Amino acid sequence: MFSFLKRLVVTLFALCLLLTIGYAFRAPLLRGAAGIWIVNEPLTKADAIVVLGGGMETRPFEAARLFHQGYAPKILLTTTGMHPAEQLGVSPSETEIARRILMMKEVPDAAIAVAPGIVNSTYDESIAVRNWSRTNNIKRLIIATDDFHTRRACWVFRKELKPLGIKVEVEAVPVREYSATNWWQNDSGVLAFQNELLKYAIDRRITRANQKLCFSGHPALCRIAKIAQGS
Repeated sequence: MFSFLKRLVVTLFALCLLLTIGYAFRAPLLRGAAGIWIVNEPLTKADAIVVLGGGMETRPFEAARLFHQGYAPKILLTTTGMHPAEQLGVSPSETEIARRILMMKEVPDAAIAVAPGIVNSTYDESIAVRNWSRTNNIKRLIIATDDFHTRRACWVFRKELKPLGIKVEVEAVPVREYSATNWWQNDSGVLAFQNELLKYAIDRRITRANQKLCFSGHPALCRIAKIAQGS
């Protein structure tokens, strides 16, 4: 009994010590975690800059900046599923908002393209961009997206576009509410980071499961799995 109590006390002491150290050094640890997670690559000239759905306060603006700096002659938008207010014509769609922002930032309408098809996820967007790229002889793309979204976007797009020989470069675009140096002090930052961690893990898990189904030799199951991945 004495030996058990001794081990319990030592374990609790070690746990308290680790928690104390973790709390004392939380800022550099959490900054380091964000730095490891975020993908922010050096950019080279590409065929198009992709503006993904969401992030209307940052993504179209960064795409316009890159366009004027000569990184690509085209900006590609996607078409997200319409919300009820959009269906009633009360508010414009995200695609229309992005187009207006780009044109107000002096991007010519001829330089703006829209990938065909309705998208509801990053995976859907990768398929829409892949199809557009195939028909437009695209060889290199730039994706500018929110800091914490970069890793998942990078993995999904490279997985879908690499078989076509299309290179994807990803740029991290800072959001206004928080940054990689203080994200844990903001509710939006905490929510964004944890959501992306979960979505990335789920996407990887679904992809592995889909591969097993497709390799099992059942075409119907493979088609169902691919539909499910886009949900």
